[in-house]
Amino acid sequence: MARGLADIGAEGILLLGAGRAILLQIANPAVGHGVAEHSNFAGRPLDRLRTTLTYVYAVVYGTPEQIRTVRRQVNRAHVPVRREAGAERPSYSAFDPQLQLWVVATLYDTAVQVHDKIYGVLDEESADRVYRDYAEVGTALQLPADLWPEDRAAFNAYWHDQVARLETDELTRRVAQDLLHPAGVPLWLRAGMPLARLVTAGLLPVDVRESFELPWNAKRQRRFDRMFRLCSVLYPRLPRFLRHGLRNYYLRQLDTP
Repeated sequence: MARGLADIGAEGILLLGAGRAILLQIANPAVGHGVAEHSNFAGRPLDRLRTTLTYVYAVVYGTPEQIRTVRRQVNRAHVPVRREAGAERPSYSAFDPQLQLWVVATLYDTAVQVHDKIYGVLDEESADRVYRDYAEVGTALQLPADLWPEDRAAFNAYWHDQVARLETDELTRRVAQDLLHPAGVPLWLRAGMPLARLVTAGLLPVDVRESFELPWNAKRQRRFDRMFRLCSVLYPRLPRFLRHGLRNYYLRQLDTP
């Protein structure tokens, strides 16, 4: 039987790709400058993560009321995120459908990358179903349905074209640096950042990793490969309530007054 996003989206291990998705997003100059000038998520990474996860979990697993709630929350957050173009700066708007498409594309591609490393590559029918399901993550907000590439082949063409256009500058590299070396965060989070930096750098396309000036060498590659081999053995054996615990927690939070 084909699997869909509802079958894999609750897996907490997908959070290993969070840093990758964010860095890919901000490597688009319009997204990166919007984040740098209107968000303090580098100083509050857990808030950014909570917002994104709550939205995705609500769209995939939530009730109609929960979906309406997260839609209102995201819309309010996006209202002030806009700027006209200047001589040396890109224009941006959080309601720009092309930018929304890129953000959802990074979430989809990253989830698939991590899932495949832990569970193995999805069969063709399941891969197609997961891809179609991800369109709803965007259209539940404002993304026009016809902007989502028609199929996975069209998405791959879009993806490679967009990745080739990515570039960083001093501002977006500083955001990435702050994100990967956060200050004023809980000790447990600080202790996990070396692993987060390794995973984030290892999952990024090579050109994007180099653009962010993230260190990489053969030793780091071996550590990265060993880490995912270990996770692929241990994680699927965890009880379901642990693997899906974050999904359940964030959906409960939506119902808390």
